[in-house]
Amino acid sequence: MSTLGSIGVGGSPARKTESLASWGALVSACAAWMFDAMDLQIFTLVLFPSVSELVGSANLGVVAYMGSLIVGWKLVALGLGGIAFGIAADRIGRARTMIVTVLIYSIFTGLSGLAQSWWQLALLQAIAGIGIGGEYAAGAALVAETWPERTRACALVIMQMCFAFGFFLAALINLVVGPIGWRFVFAACTAPALITLFFRLFVQEPKRWLAVREQHRRAGSVADSLFTGLLGLFAPGVRRRTIVGLLAAASMMIAAFGGTTLIPVWVRALAGADTGLAVTVTSQFFMLMNVGGILGYATLIWSNDAIGRRWSYFLMAFGGAAANLFMFTQIETTGGLLLFAPIFGFFVVGGFGTFAVYLLELFPTRIRATGQGFCWNAARIVTAAGPVATGAIVGAFGSATAAGAMATTIYFIGLVAIWFGPETRGLPLPD
Repeated sequence: MSTLGSIGVGGSPARKTESLASWGALVSACAAWMFDAMDLQIFTLVLFPSVSELVGSANLGVVAYMGSLIVGWKLVALGLGGIAFGIAADRIGRARTMIVTVLIYSIFTGLSGLAQSWWQLALLQAIAGIGIGGEYAAGAALVAETWPERTRACALVIMQMCFAFGFFLAALINLVVGPIGWRFVFAACTAPALITLFFRLFVQEPKRWLAVREQHRRAGSVADSLFTGLLGLFAPGVRRRTIVGLLAAASMMIAAFGGTTLIPVWVRALAGADTGLAVTVTSQFFMLMNVGGILGYATLIWSNDAIGRRWSYFLMAFGGAAANLFMFTQIETTGGLLLFAPIFGFFVVGGFGTFAVYLLELFPTRIRATGQGFCWNAARIVTAAGPVATGAIVGAFGSATAAGAMATTIYFIGLVAIWFGPETRGLPLPD
């Protein structure tokens, strides 16, 4: 079985340099992705206190609907930013793109704490979303192209695992800073901007990307890559991979975001009028959910190679559907919700680890970040409908049960679509 231990720093100077570059790429991508997830999740945790204050209402239906609109706008911005910066990563480099995106999401998440109306909060969160969406395409391509074939899948899942750590960190910040006020929670999320200094000093562009860029430069085709990048995703031989990647990603994202956006409202309903209990339980749920998510990612390190990419996705999506349906229809107490949180997180959060490897292996180097960014982020744009729809259903029925059940059905699109894509286990990255 492949392990990261096979990458050392001994041997020839050239091998030592390559090993240091691999580890530098992984550490930087992991940090950027962890803080990316933290800034993505932080609004969900402060949704109720922030939106209720800004709209001047504590009505569950009103807050759920207005909050879902902000989440929806943010997801659209995530998608557009991811597609744009995916193209940028193929054009100007993976490391340079990461620096820009981290600065964007750090600064505008912090500025969100200054919002004086719900639409100002929505605008600031949307701009932060542009950076949040753009970071992953660059970081994942950086890791994929600097790690050797035998350990690439393991490195990519470890990077994806940091998404759960980011969610956990967001919950921890809310638990510690949340009682002071939601504005201070946003302010605490500006710290990731400091890691861009590390990127600037220590992270190099992948040799594989540099070689392909040089080939295109010599062929005189660099100037038209802005057009050929997106068009190339729908060329014969690639089109089917693009469609499968998009459907598989969108299915899991719509269901997962639709469900997790409902959790603060669901906790509020279970906790009743006890606001302090609701804040505590919401933070504890997300922390426990992401403990389960980390276990899910760890399982994928084994299953991606043992049973393949497609079966790993199928089992995670099926488990996510079952966990989502059970939580919103059978659990009736905050205690039961906390006990179930790790199981929910194992599938719903851990399932995203299937994309960490599969999407990158579908596309050649010249359009890898573009292809991965398009599938991941076009899915995010479609996903914006999920929180908006579930928020509207909560407003109509006064309960999260019906909305949670609706989110469950979306998983079945991915359960079918994944079998129309190739199995990429054991194959080298296409160039």
